[in-house]
Amino acid sequence: MIDIQLIRDNSAEVIRRYEVRNFDATAPVNRIKELDATRRQTQKQLDDTLAESNALARDIGQLFKSGRGNEAAALKEKSLLLKQRAKDLQEQLDIAANELSEVMTSLPMLPHHSVPAGKTETDNEVIHQEGELPELFKDAVPHWELAGKYDIIDFEGGTKVTGSGFPIYKGKGARLQRALISFFLDEAVKAGYTEYQPPLLVNAESAFGTGQLPDKDGQMYHVPSDNLYLIPTSEVPVTNIFRDMILNENELPVKCTAYSVCFRREAGSYGKDVRGLNRLHQFDKVEIVQVTHPEKSYQALDEMVSYVTTLLQKLELPFRVARLCGGDLGFAAALTYDMEVYSAAQERWLEVSSISNFETYQAQRMKLRFRSQEGKNLLAHTLNGSALALPRIMAALLENNQSEEGIHIPKALQAYTGFARIS
Repeated sequence: MIDIQLIRDNSAEVIRRYEVRNFDATAPVNRIKELDATRRQTQKQLDDTLAESNALARDIGQLFKSGRGNEAAALKEKSLLLKQRAKDLQEQLDIAANELSEVMTSLPMLPHHSVPAGKTETDNEVIHQEGELPELFKDAVPHWELAGKYDIIDFEGGTKVTGSGFPIYKGKGARLQRALISFFLDEAVKAGYTEYQPPLLVNAESAFGTGQLPDKDGQMYHVPSDNLYLIPTSEVPVTNIFRDMILNENELPVKCTAYSVCFRREAGSYGKDVRGLNRLHQFDKVEIVQVTHPEKSYQALDEMVSYVTTLLQKLELPFRVARLCGGDLGFAAALTYDMEVYSAAQERWLEVSSISNFETYQAQRMKLRFRSQEGKNLLAHTLNGSALALPRIMAALLENNQSEEGIHIPKALQAYTGFARIS
């Protein structure tokens, strides 16, 4: 949730900034102002009533002690009226506060001033591109055909066992998958991230804290009997480790990494965009998460982009970095960079990482704060990014490195795979 003080101080600016998201915030912002005024006024009336009631209770006690029971009894009638008024005001306050929370929750994060205007991913701003695009030999094929040719991924078997979007990796395909996970985790630890192994299911409070609920309710697999959700990314459990915590300023930044299986009920379509590994319901991913001081969060965001850049360089993959436009920006993010690798056989760019600064959006929901050197409790900033998501990395590695002799494994991975070629 955004800071309500921003709406109190400059609601016109808030509405203008939301226009970058192609979102008309006029009605909800005006309703928030009304509810906030009602809540504050009701709270004052309740405080005054309780103060009067407490003072009256003390007077009644003194009257009884001094033997003036008749006067005390007369005041008790007024005391009962004050208690009933306090009860009524508390109910009014709860109604206003609950509606205010609902409207605030419905608002996405305010976009950073650098977010470009635009409606779809075609309006995203490419800010960097690196590496030569491979030129494949005449008989090169996309990864879903390579998977069958070299018997490394069984798409049909996964569909039989579970359904589409649940591939089975086998042989050198499984070893390459495991090698990528180990490589990404080792690199993250070397970069100063502490490794975690989080649960694969979370409760509703955790899903709300990082913004998956209510915005992405339909995209998560839900276990109704336990009211638990399969995680769409390890960002959810890892960030929620710090929910309801007050960190010391000298503990920041907190840097975490985690590997997990991820589950997403994304609505599938047909065609090359979702074939093979391009879009899955279950996939592996290594995530990096940071909790930072608000004044240093955009420096941390740049560092995270730079770090993922080094991973792609070591994997010898051509890639580009795109700043997402307002229309493509995630609900909870203030600024997001997408990292995309080039898939030579498909002749298209594939997103392999989104790196986002959520500023105080998640921290507000999770009550994640830090104690400043001056002793004030302030909201932290949270960030996360894929480092990296495996399916499309695997697709690009297989396609870009194919030759008539087999599939070359990048040097950085050979110590992990134990082989230099799939043939």
